[in-house]
Amino acid sequence: MIARTRSLLSLFHCGLRFVLLATVILVPVAPSESHDTSTPAGRAMKEGGLAFQRGAFGEALSHWKESADLYKAAGNVPAQVEALVLSAQASMSLGQSKQALQSLELALALAQKSDDPLPEATVLGHLGRTYLTFGRTNEASEYLQRAWAQAKEQNSSPLMATTQNDLGVLFALQQKDAEALNAFQESITHSQKAHLPLLAATARTNSARSLLRLNQPTESRLALDTALDQLKAVTPPSRNTSLGLIGIALAYQRLESHLPQEHDPLALRTAGVLQEAATIAEEQGDKRTLSYALGYLGHLYETEYRMDEALLLTRRALFVAQSVDAPESLYRWQWQLGRLLAATGQLDQAIASYRQAASTLQPIRVEIAQASSEGPIAGQDSMKPLFFELADLLLQRAALTDGEQAAQGYLLAARDAIEAYKTAELRDYFKDDCVDAARAKLTTFDQLSPETAVIYPIMFASRLELLVSLPSGLQRIPVEVTGAQLTQEIRSFRRLVEKRTTREYLPHAQQLYAWLIRPLETELARHQITTLVLVPDSALRTIPLAALHDGSSFLIKKFALAVTPGLTLTDPRPLNRSSLRFLTAGLTKSVQGFPPLPYVADEVASIEQLYKGDQLLNDAFRTAKLERELRDGGYSVLHIGTHGKFSTDVEDSFLLTFDGKLTMERLDHLVGLFRFREDPLELLTLSACQTGIGDDRAALGLAGVALKAGARSALATLWFINDEASATLISEFYRQLQNPSLSKAVALQYAQMKLLDDRIYEHPAYWSPFLLLNNWL
Repeated sequence: MIARTRSLLSLFHCGLRFVLLATVILVPVAPSESHDTSTPAGRAMKEGGLAFQRGAFGEALSHWKESADLYKAAGNVPAQVEALVLSAQASMSLGQSKQALQSLELALALAQKSDDPLPEATVLGHLGRTYLTFGRTNEASEYLQRAWAQAKEQNSSPLMATTQNDLGVLFALQQKDAEALNAFQESITHSQKAHLPLLAATARTNSARSLLRLNQPTESRLALDTALDQLKAVTPPSRNTSLGLIGIALAYQRLESHLPQEHDPLALRTAGVLQEAATIAEEQGDKRTLSYALGYLGHLYETEYRMDEALLLTRRALFVAQSVDAPESLYRWQWQLGRLLAATGQLDQAIASYRQAASTLQPIRVEIAQASSEGPIAGQDSMKPLFFELADLLLQRAALTDGEQAAQGYLLAARDAIEAYKTAELRDYFKDDCVDAARAKLTTFDQLSPETAVIYPIMFASRLELLVSLPSGLQRIPVEVTGAQLTQEIRSFRRLVEKRTTREYLPHAQQLYAWLIRPLETELARHQITTLVLVPDSALRTIPLAALHDGSSFLIKKFALAVTPGLTLTDPRPLNRSSLRFLTAGLTKSVQGFPPLPYVADEVASIEQLYKGDQLLNDAFRTAKLERELRDGGYSVLHIGTHGKFSTDVEDSFLLTFDGKLTMERLDHLVGLFRFREDPLELLTLSACQTGIGDDRAALGLAGVALKAGARSALATLWFINDEASATLISEFYRQLQNPSLSKAVALQYAQMKLLDDRIYEHPAYWSPFLLLNNWL
């Protein structure tokens, strides 16, 4: 049998809301039976398979690496390829994604030299599947399509079955549910031809989830029933059986809300399937899978308000996960225990359990996000409740604490929980270590300049919390508005504020001011605050806060404003104006079907008049030339006037150049060296970029672009402005920046007010989308 698997991580990390594709690992992982177990290499292959089946992934990896080395020494290339593929699966199960890819790339190079095309097709499929676990759908599609073509050419039913299942996963990630369903059904057909009942059950379970996404719950239930019967018929039961049962149980639980009339029988069936999975796992000595079965059964009882049973099962699951050093499940049961303790009124114990979960998650968060069965975005979102629930408990605890010093400790801990999530979120958006690398160079600070306040608007389901960092310390101000109400108001405001011919935005601007700013007015006035630094989350990232309105004037009239994705990601140092050196790049002409930007010429002329510097305009604005200038020029300000788009997926975000599109990854390559210089890029200006209305992830990318580019600050726009207003504001900003007594935030405030005071440009559509990101000084 062709060995096939997905990382254990991709099965269970993503939580009950994200289990659509969770059972993709069910196909057995085992060496083929062709290995001579009388030889050291063959024995190591067998021992690796036995270790993997009981969840001892490190031991399995050691055995399979040994086999690969022995087969290499013996010149047995096909067996070496198989051992490398199995090593990759063990590495993935340990969260060692880079090592897994290295093993597979070596296996592919060896397989391509073979006369037999099947090993190459097998490795291609594994590469595609591995990239799926990272949410890198472009690479996954390329490898899987190549694997499918070779499998068809060789008429290999096992390969066609596994590849169609994986393609179904890919289509589901791309929200192509009908195509996903077709692929899963084709996988079932080929699995049955190849007599692969475990794979057939896998594909059928996946098809059930696709049917549910297509709003066919009855058909989904029938598919799950069939998959369950298929799985139970496989003898003898194995680790893969128990994993399959858990996947089916989670799918049954997901069905409960879609078939409310069948809630009780579905809950009973879910419990029975999980209990059976636990029994098999215990018999197999597979503690990792046993931990999942117990933990998910505990969660089922949590949803049924059977708290005593839920606590008992969760503690058992936690103990088992600890015994095998399985942090990928341990953090889940620590989190679950915290929820249960909080629900039973044990607040301090709940906080301790949440803190343990966050600590356990920290070193593996990237692997957890990447391994989500609906991709990194869903994986990251599935981690968010852990940190926000912890912050919620800490805020509640602060409110119950009499001593000011103790209360401040809880408020600081709540802020730290939010900051920890925001750091991870931004890192995972850009899919690299840029955030951690930048953060390592920042100065930790708790005392702000006397005129600055930092505001964390924290949206919970039942309320809004304003956590405000003032020179005197942190203050917590609860606001009575639900998360749903606030989000709806934000969406309406964002949609209307762009429309230059209407003032329909105004009631929404005033309502948002009433929720976000008015509760703080007394404290802001008492501390004589002049600059607000906001750390927004979710939908709040998508709106121009400068356009909030108190009934008589806009917020920008009262305060200079800046936005940062996280206070600990900000390097608040005053701008060194004595040695500013500009590089200005941009397009005024129509390029690649994008409209011309004639007012970029005015921006360039203004910069030339104020600061001199170097220019790359139109056909001179090419990626290679930009790279040379940045490498050799020693610039402190990079101004780019070109079309830019920030998208939900960083891979779809770009800045337009004359000869192509500058992706965020390429931008990182071009200017990332600034991140490690003693004198980094002070300011990156993007004067014609845009984000989609309501696209929280795109706004996150915009907010993080300064970090990605190794810049202390960025000036960018939420939406595209192609007229004189943009050039006027940019020019005024740079003119004000010459005044050494003004911060960048105040310089932008004055520039925005200049347009606001002009009757032609007083509408916020012209001036409010400009955001100063990160360092405001």
